[in-house]
Amino acid sequence: MLKLLTVIGARPQIIKAAALSRVIKHAYSALVREVIVHTGQHYDPQMSAVFFEELQIPQPNYNLQVGSGKHGEQTARMISAIEEILEVEKPHFLLIYGDTNSTLAGAIAASKSNVPIVHVEAGLRSFAKRMPEEVNRILSDHVSTYLFPPTQTGLTNLLNEGFRADNRPPYTQDNPGIFLAGDIMYDNCLFYSALAATQSNIVATLHLEPNCYILATVHRNNNTDEADRLNAIFKAFQTLTSHHHIPLVLPLHPRTLKQMDALLTADLYKAVQENPFIRLIDPVSFLDMMQLEQQAKLIITDSGGVQKEAFFFRKPCIVLRAQTEWTEIVVSGSARLCDADTQLIVNAYSDFEQSPPVSFLPFYGEGKTATTIVDILLASGATSNYAVTGNDVRS
Repeated sequence: MLKLLTVIGARPQIIKAAALSRVIKHAYSALVREVIVHTGQHYDPQMSAVFFEELQIPQPNYNLQVGSGKHGEQTARMISAIEEILEVEKPHFLLIYGDTNSTLAGAIAASKSNVPIVHVEAGLRSFAKRMPEEVNRILSDHVSTYLFPPTQTGLTNLLNEGFRADNRPPYTQDNPGIFLAGDIMYDNCLFYSALAATQSNIVATLHLEPNCYILATVHRNNNTDEADRLNAIFKAFQTLTSHHHIPLVLPLHPRTLKQMDALLTADLYKAVQENPFIRLIDPVSFLDMMQLEQQAKLIITDSGGVQKEAFFFRKPCIVLRAQTEWTEIVVSGSARLCDADTQLIVNAYSDFEQSPPVSFLPFYGEGKTATTIVDILLASGATSNYAVTGNDVRS
């Protein structure tokens, strides 16, 4: 039986892992055993534990409870703990998602232990190495044995960095296999959007009219922790809602809530608190978030995952970043990069209101990414000394 050790630690990874765990449970339980390691990078129970229950993800076999801390300190604690788990479990593959410190820690621990690394969402680049996530992506890709870029752009980025698309098995760190299998979040979008339609009543509870409100999320450190940027973003929220008389719903990340009080100017903080159109709410469940996304008129976010979900639900998206790893949605015209610039945000809303995007090409596959990944790993096989061989089954 093939053993996968899956490392997760942040909300988006928990959600992504749900797709693979679901496929293993329903179609591969006799062939694959998944061992889940939750690093505890997101330690707020409303941002982590609740998702295991709601998304029917198996409870983790290990919970490292690392919590917050400086990047080096947090990552070091994860590496040490994951190395010990690898010695005990002896998996055929270590599977990582995305670009968090948990991703990097898993990659470093496995590479030092000679365990082949499977990187889901490989090849994504914002081309801004000052972002910790960009460094994590690059380093993780370059020690991985199996790389699964979600888009053609991701594949092209890997080729530009010296990876070869024509490598043949046996795959190793020095001879990695690259597979264009689609985006695993599209799998989840198809599965959970139907579930959200029947199990979430968040839109009615908040007394919102479908397609008549803005959904916003703000959580990235450079937006929450820099006073000028945070003030510019909330000034845009204040301007949009006041001028257009449209509700704006903002599920507040704990860090954002704390920094609003600390960094917003007194006048702006008071105006936001008293604005009847700005709805500051607690973090919501994944199904509630999907329902809010499906019913929104427009989405404003600094989250990579929410950018894609906006695209999946055919919603215009204003991105509160200067770059994005999901370049397809910007090139297609369904999203616009506005950074933390008040006027650019306000202008983008007006432009989208006058000319909503109509092009939503199938950049992200057919919603069968998890199945494709498991099939490829099963086809490869593995021996006790982790020498991996297999068939080239790129899609």
